[in-house]
Amino acid sequence: MFDKNAKWITIGVFSELIPIVNLLDKEQTPEYYDGRERFKHREDLKNRHMLVRKEFSLDKTPENAYIDITADDYYKLYINGRFVGQGPAPSYHFHYYVNRYDISRFLKKGRNVAAVHVYYQGLINIVWPSGDYRMGMIAQISCGGVLLSTDASWKYTEAKEYVGTKVYGYLTAFTEDIDNRKKIKGWKTAGFNDADWTDAAVKERHDYRFYPQITPSLQIYEVKPAEIKTVSPGNYIFDFGGEVTGRLLVAAKGKAGDTVEISYGEEMESPEKVRGNMRCGCDYNDKWILSGEDDELDSYDYKAFRYAQINANGADIDISSVGAEVRHYPFDDTLCVFESSNCLLNQIWDICKNGVKYGTQEGYLDCPTRERGQFSGDALITAKSHAYLTGDYRIYKKAISEFALSAKICPGLMCCAPTGKRNECADYSLQFPLFLLNYFGLSGDIEFLREMLPVADGVITYFKQFSRSDGLLENIAPKQILVDWPVNYRDGYDFDFSWPNVQKGCNTVLNAFFIGAVDAVGEIKAILGAAFDCSEISELRAAFVGAFYNCDTRLFTDSDVSEHSSLHANALPLFFGLAPDTNNIVAHIKKKRLSCGVYFSYFVLKALAQAGEHDLVFELLTSEDERSWGNMIKEGATACFEAWGKGQKWNTSLCHPWASSPIIILIEDIIGIKIAAPGFKKVDFEPKIPKTLKSISIRFPTPAGEIRVECLDGKAKSNLDCIMKKCGGKHEERF
Repeated sequence: MFDKNAKWITIGVFSELIPIVNLLDKEQTPEYYDGRERFKHREDLKNRHMLVRKEFSLDKTPENAYIDITADDYYKLYINGRFVGQGPAPSYHFHYYVNRYDISRFLKKGRNVAAVHVYYQGLINIVWPSGDYRMGMIAQISCGGVLLSTDASWKYTEAKEYVGTKVYGYLTAFTEDIDNRKKIKGWKTAGFNDADWTDAAVKERHDYRFYPQITPSLQIYEVKPAEIKTVSPGNYIFDFGGEVTGRLLVAAKGKAGDTVEISYGEEMESPEKVRGNMRCGCDYNDKWILSGEDDELDSYDYKAFRYAQINANGADIDISSVGAEVRHYPFDDTLCVFESSNCLLNQIWDICKNGVKYGTQEGYLDCPTRERGQFSGDALITAKSHAYLTGDYRIYKKAISEFALSAKICPGLMCCAPTGKRNECADYSLQFPLFLLNYFGLSGDIEFLREMLPVADGVITYFKQFSRSDGLLENIAPKQILVDWPVNYRDGYDFDFSWPNVQKGCNTVLNAFFIGAVDAVGEIKAILGAAFDCSEISELRAAFVGAFYNCDTRLFTDSDVSEHSSLHANALPLFFGLAPDTNNIVAHIKKKRLSCGVYFSYFVLKALAQAGEHDLVFELLTSEDERSWGNMIKEGATACFEAWGKGQKWNTSLCHPWASSPIIILIEDIIGIKIAAPGFKKVDFEPKIPKTLKSISIRFPTPAGEIRVECLDGKAKSNLDCIMKKCGGKHEERF
């Protein structure tokens, strides 16, 4: 990938620092929410922007040229002033991603220049592994052979215009105050005079291990505002029509020193003010200081917003253009199309689709605002939704690989990866085997399944250390038990969730996930022809019922010492097939409805579908209760929320793809498309369309080709020979 001549180059001061390699050790790691740093990073080395350039000559325009490039934390690459791409996806230093771009169309005969804007954040958070003094980049241009590699002859300087110092979110971003008076112009083009720039500092690669990034770089494009409102002279509000992820593009001219206030928000604070201090915990209020010349706003980082407000505070400035540069994982809106006769259902589909689209960046983010990290429990839902919407399973595979890599930190896995912060959640770790099985079902990638089996097996082995005599887990010491989030969505779950203290006791939800994980690993071994003890799962199932099932109420209790029967403690056993009697549990769920969070609703709805309660599933999907997707619509959602309503969590994010389970439920359980052989080689079709729905149709991509289904007045048809159709109890017919 990189030959021996390619050097890691950095800012001089970083070349003298030894990388911090133990940030993920328990002794060094900050607590998840308290913001403390036990390792003290130098403040002057945070939020650093490095501009790197190298000019070179070509005798002719090359037909086939490419560049391999990566940086820590992040880069934006330009060739001859034209944007090429950005990255890499967050990655651990021991498995660091490298991007490759075909740059043939960017090169020309004569003088050329490669220009790179490298960013090092220096914060210890869940966005990426940072705050470890690993800063810099490495690149190599090839055209037949190696044409150019990074070394000390590359020139660099620091971009000084990024003057923001305030940190927001969960220590995930700096305010981007920008002083255009300090901005260097023209550095991305050939012929720029860089005589006063510094020779790049060469640093040993240390323990970096480089790997090709299996996913493409982000899709980036510009959109214009759907509506522009003039509040007063020099004070404008731009509405982009819905949630987007990206940065604001503004071209303006004013006097040197004129300060423009820029606010971004997911909602309005008043008709004349964008809510920049967002309810999710992000302070999206930046300052832009003009140079007196023609200025362009060049924010580096991204935000999630619908509205933007530019306020020059009475200064006489001329704004010549405004737009939003949108970014997300490549997403073709035309590949998956859904439509029904139910207007609310269509709206729910749309907000879930948007949540997945804008919440999937270089990974499956829990949200693109406050946290911007990839959590495995969120990804269990988001990944499957994204796969149906795009037919692209590369990022799914990458996510599984990243959680597997966290086994180097703990064989019980991290719940957020790859990051520079240790995050452990027992519920999420135990979902890894199911996450893997879901991927295999969609893709049919049996070699990857075989590669990941030791990791899945390692999760089971790790948790068995907490087994009591009957095999059930208790007293999980190092990992948090979530059940659901936020706390008010736990339906009064009767268990001591004290954290970071030892969570004592034997928990029903956790043990249901444990048995589900053991069962999934057994299924994987059966697929691969590996030996496994099938008696273990039978013994665990019997122990589970014996410990948690109340024979009088015919419901499961929250723990082995509790008399309370929450929605969660009953839906999950139903989901994993652990319930000796489903009728009372279904009645219990019917009474409780969605008295859970949006994340856990996936398991509730899936459990009901498996119990044959499709009418109830559809009723809950299209409900307008206080806890429903319909309530999100009533509150103006353009992407699915983190909670059922804006005020139902103290810091609700308004773009949170863990709420996208309706996409999965509609395809698999209402329209009734079930994968009968991995990779869609065989598909069962058993629609469960409610009588209240006159029509429903969908098309979506799969490895076997595009599936198209239409159901009208109880009659269904599909385009695939291999799927079965069953209509209203009539005979089965093979198309």
